[in-house]
Amino acid sequence: MQQRTKWLVIVLIGSVWFLNACSTLQKESPTISPFTFTDQQGEAFGSDELEGRLWVANFIFTECDTVCPPMTTKMADLQEAIQEEQLDVELVSFSVDPQVDTPEKLKSYLLQFTDDDSNWHLLNGYSQQEIEQFAVDEFQTLVNKPQDSTQVLHGVNFYVINENGVVIDDFSFSDPELVDKILQSLNK
Repeated sequence: MQQRTKWLVIVLIGSVWFLNACSTLQKESPTISPFTFTDQQGEAFGSDELEGRLWVANFIFTECDTVCPPMTTKMADLQEAIQEEQLDVELVSFSVDPQVDTPEKLKSYLLQFTDDDSNWHLLNGYSQQEIEQFAVDEFQTLVNKPQDSTQVLHGVNFYVINENGVVIDDFSFSDPELVDKILQSLNK
């Protein structure tokens, strides 16, 4: 059973890579549809609060055994760089395991990386099916939680969204220049 999960991970990562490679051929960037979810404070948060603002998004979950801790570390590095440059940017991390990631658990998770959540919102408040569809529809990335696993397969990109809710750039978290590239994108 564990071998099957490893193969699923390999297939999903390959699929995400392929979709990301194909996404560079697109002429029109996706615009994020209106949404309202729940943040780590247990408060409603969504597109209304992000309207007219730059924001950076990614997909993570608190029980992740692989990419999420380094992705969250990169987001914390980005938060610090944004503060140093005095940019008004919101950070949004969508949980891909919403039944496990309660607001309290998300808040505790975030405290492992930063004690400042003034501009960083970890979101849940949707079903597994809803986040899987949201990821595909809004960010053109895959999210899948196999029934026989506690791990969730998901894309590893960071998305830069402009004041109009349009995804203007996306970058792999594994890019060693991730923070610098996102800052350049935010300063366009």
